[in-house]
Amino acid sequence: MDGAGGPGEGPAQEALQSLSRRLQVQEKEMELVKAALAEALRLLRLQVPPTSLQDLGTPTPTRDSPAAPPGLPPTCSPSLVSRGTQTETEVEMEPSLGPPGLSNGPPAPQGASEEPSGTQSEGGGSSSSGTGSPGPPGILRLVQPPQRTDTPRRNSSSSSPSERPRQKLSRKAASSANLLLRSGSTESSRGGKDPLSSPGGPGSRRSNYNLEGISVKMFLRGRPITMYIPSGIRSLEELPSGPPPETLSLDWVYGYRGRDSRSNLFVLRSGEVVYFIACVVVLYRPGGGPGGPGGGGQRHYRGHTDCVRCLAVHPDGVRVASGQTAGVDKDGKPLQPVVHVWDSETLLKLQEIGLGAFERGVGALAFSVADQGAFLCVVDDSNEHMLSVWDCGRGTKLAEIKSTNDSVLAVGFSPRDSSCIVTSGKSHVHFWTWSGGAGLPGCGTLTRKQGVFGKYKKPKFIPCFVFLPDGDILTGDSEGNILTWGRSLSDSRTPGRGGAKETYGIVAQAHAHEGSIFALCLRRDGTVLSGGGRDRRLVQWGPGLVALQEAEIPEHFGAVRAIAEGPGSELLVGTTKNALLRGDLAQGFSPVIQGHTDELWGLCTHPFQNRFLTCGHDRQLCLWDGEGHALAWSIDLKETGLCADFHPSGAVVAVGLNTGRWLVLDTETREIVSDITDGNEQLSVVRYSPDGLYLAIGSHDNMIYIYSVSSDGAKSSRFGRCVGHSSFITHLDWSKDGNFIMSNSGDYEILYWDVAGGCKLLRNRYESRDREWATYTCVLGFHVYGVWPDGSDGTDINSLCRSHNERVVAVADDFCKVHLFQYPCARAKAPSLVYGGHGSHVTSVRFTHDDSHLVSLGGKDASIFQWRVLGAGGAGPAPATPSRTPSLSPASSLDV
Repeated sequence: MDGAGGPGEGPAQEALQSLSRRLQVQEKEMELVKAALAEALRLLRLQVPPTSLQDLGTPTPTRDSPAAPPGLPPTCSPSLVSRGTQTETEVEMEPSLGPPGLSNGPPAPQGASEEPSGTQSEGGGSSSSGTGSPGPPGILRLVQPPQRTDTPRRNSSSSSPSERPRQKLSRKAASSANLLLRSGSTESSRGGKDPLSSPGGPGSRRSNYNLEGISVKMFLRGRPITMYIPSGIRSLEELPSGPPPETLSLDWVYGYRGRDSRSNLFVLRSGEVVYFIACVVVLYRPGGGPGGPGGGGQRHYRGHTDCVRCLAVHPDGVRVASGQTAGVDKDGKPLQPVVHVWDSETLLKLQEIGLGAFERGVGALAFSVADQGAFLCVVDDSNEHMLSVWDCGRGTKLAEIKSTNDSVLAVGFSPRDSSCIVTSGKSHVHFWTWSGGAGLPGCGTLTRKQGVFGKYKKPKFIPCFVFLPDGDILTGDSEGNILTWGRSLSDSRTPGRGGAKETYGIVAQAHAHEGSIFALCLRRDGTVLSGGGRDRRLVQWGPGLVALQEAEIPEHFGAVRAIAEGPGSELLVGTTKNALLRGDLAQGFSPVIQGHTDELWGLCTHPFQNRFLTCGHDRQLCLWDGEGHALAWSIDLKETGLCADFHPSGAVVAVGLNTGRWLVLDTETREIVSDITDGNEQLSVVRYSPDGLYLAIGSHDNMIYIYSVSSDGAKSSRFGRCVGHSSFITHLDWSKDGNFIMSNSGDYEILYWDVAGGCKLLRNRYESRDREWATYTCVLGFHVYGVWPDGSDGTDINSLCRSHNERVVAVADDFCKVHLFQYPCARAKAPSLVYGGHGSHVTSVRFTHDDSHLVSLGGKDASIFQWRVLGAGGAGPAPATPSRTPSLSPASSLDV
């Protein structure tokens, strides 16, 4: 909420939250009661012989009461129960009344049951009733309906008097079971459509058999999701467990965090450029390595658990200090800010500094210079911006003091005297004197002397400063001025006495830029470089702040954020639009690293090239060259792009926007060849059929729009609409023959559609159990239900993608992780390989056309990770007997 509410809004909001909490408690209590009642009924069934229940509880088949479908399981079959979402597995042996030895077959004909079955969906708000008690949230169950045999009817009087008490008990148990079924169905349809008014018209009837060994049921937020087991799988126990043989290795990171961070670009002794994005510190090699523009390469330090905010390089040019922000893990536990000191040659962590000592995050840090980097100065992001000095070798804190309540943007040791520390930020420059206290932990002291602006205008911000060889200090401020600071006469006459705020003063001023100065850099030849914000100019200054040379950064790269000096006259420039430029003042600059500047959602990979396309909230549509690790082209969409997909020919790409509008662009000319709007809600998925004849567009207006597409993909015409979901569309996939669609929605429905037959909803979902899908990106379905973590609320998985060879499935979760499972993943507690690096929710994952790489998108961190797929899954067709696996369990996941 942006604005302040009215006077009564606070109490009303608290009362609403209190009612919401009470409702949640009551719902949990109801689920426990239902679970206890279900257990009591199970015990009753064990105590009552099956024959009596059969005699009195099962009617004789009639025209309206069909016989059992063919393919019933053997006499005793296990019932799989999994708690959480899928966790512990229990096996119940229940008597089966059907003839043994029959294989799974089709369900009974439609309309054969007197009781309405519920709805058409496999799960979510339109879940089916009549499948047994759903049980509490988090239970996954294989269930079997009663089978009809030639036994006397319920009202038959053929039973003996001695059997009547038992018959009464049977009727009571059956009545309780029906009550549970009705309550489960009612609860699952809240917020969705009335089961009786679901597509198909009033009074429609269909039987929904959930036979043991034929379907599985899982629950998300208390809502049942039923999934039918393919006929080729006799038992879930036959599916192998274990992590996939394939692994991921981080190959390339696209992007640079220049939009909102400083102290983020340095050059190491090895010539590598070090910077950061998300939780990864990147060491970029401009030349001498395979791949990348100019033959560059990347290495990555991945020791951080949350986003990196600042860097400092040791005077030896090898050791690096990186500070991270605070965060939370997947269980809501806080992750504390910390500074890592690590070796850039081996990428090994040498020291962990300040764990538990910082609040919110590490805002700025610097190594001392005069004593070969023995000390590290750190400023955190707390309200008081605590300034502390640490022993790098021991990792101990030597001194600490409250800095200021204003923002601190930069910190540094004087290269001539390690007892002098300077900080700058919002409306201040502070000069600190540090006494080490004989190196004993906590015995040092810090005293502050404030810089006085005197007759000069006090700027709002001083974002940067640099030490000159003669001991003076240059600061760059938000007014575009470079100020030279020196020790005043009064300080030399009366050291340590008098007005401490008048110790340092301005001795010179030069107006350097229009707008703020974001960066200052001292070159090896003694000249100084300044980088402007608004004017995007890079200026070289000689002695006396005389301008020597300048260059202007192109507007589409943004303002100058950071400057680093490379070999010779080469310069590296980081910009506010997350680009890293390389060049010099004479020849100009060209990009070597580029990235998005806002949250990312749209991702698709080229059908036969190692290229991929991304879009997001920065309204940029970017095509990336996965082999050259470079941006091929980008265009401004003018609106937020949320989804995209290549035509199978690769000639065009469809892009869905947040306004209900979608575009088709020529990938060579970048021209828009089609511009169509469907509704006024955002589009969440666009997908071409495998033959390229159709385009399906999933919208937040709960509909899937189908278009016929010309052979070159340039022209589209409305073919129909798929209407039946009770919530917004989240994912969809085409069958391999291009005739059918499987779709998921925001209320966890799984629906199937006959597109070629007129966009009809397939009510008999059982018949789709063996259908083969060209892609598998739906997050709900039998083949992937095992990827859901324990206790999931239904939003923990943002994206999913099966490899083209159908061996592995990659998952993007809400906890900054990428997971790799075996495929199919249809068994509880299947372990996964877990890969970190993203600093925000991972919004999408996709395999490249040959499964050689996996691409993942970070949300708020605007990062793009390209992972190399190693192991058995790199090439080749799927095995004849697929290696099928099941569910994500945090305890069994392997962090990589």
